[in-house]
Amino acid sequence: MAKLEATLGHRFADRSLLVTALTHMSAEPSRLSTYQRLEFLGDRVLGLSIAEMLFRRYPLAEEGNLSRRLADLVRKETCAEVATAWTLGQFMRLGDSEVLGGARKNRAILADACEAVIGAVFMDGGYEAARGLVERAFGEQLLKPARPLRDAKTALQEWAQGEGYATPTYTERGRSGPDHAPVFIVAARIAGLPDAEASGPSKRLAEQAAAEAFLRRQGLWNVSAESDNV
Repeated sequence: MAKLEATLGHRFADRSLLVTALTHMSAEPSRLSTYQRLEFLGDRVLGLSIAEMLFRRYPLAEEGNLSRRLADLVRKETCAEVATAWTLGQFMRLGDSEVLGGARKNRAILADACEAVIGAVFMDGGYEAARGLVERAFGEQLLKPARPLRDAKTALQEWAQGEGYATPTYTERGRSGPDHAPVFIVAARIAGLPDAEASGPSKRLAEQAAAEAFLRRQGLWNVSAESDNV
């Protein structure tokens, strides 16, 4: 634990918090003794810390640009990369079957553990300690150029996966106009969130428009998202 504390840059007053943050469900019969609750907390602390860092680092950026970059930084893939840099896998408490199954390198487990460690630092040292941890771990990625714009359907799918939602689906809601110039109405759907509707001269274009409408509503799509401000 001392080696990991040195990597994290935080010495725990209550080291049991760190142990809990590294305990997978396969190692404990009670979920309350695993990292799940700390993961829930750490996810929120991470989001707030990154949002504050972005707000200060990019004073001229619009809300949509900040939201898109925030979504990139807090996605599970990014958390897994941070956990790998921290070498969390070697410290995880896992059941025998999970160890044999390669769980120490499982990116989903590592991402969860990353958020749990952030939650543990927050509980042990408060927001400033947790924010310092996030800044040290995510600061380099914060300065990277924003990822190029993708088509709206791809962007929506990546965002949904990063946030833990189901894969988006598209449902035709209606059709109008003559056969030679039809207009399709399509709804983009993600379970647990309101649908977003849009229309287009083909199903494919209507689906793209619906995905863009969904992203705009979430504050994640801006035609000027590649501006020099972010």
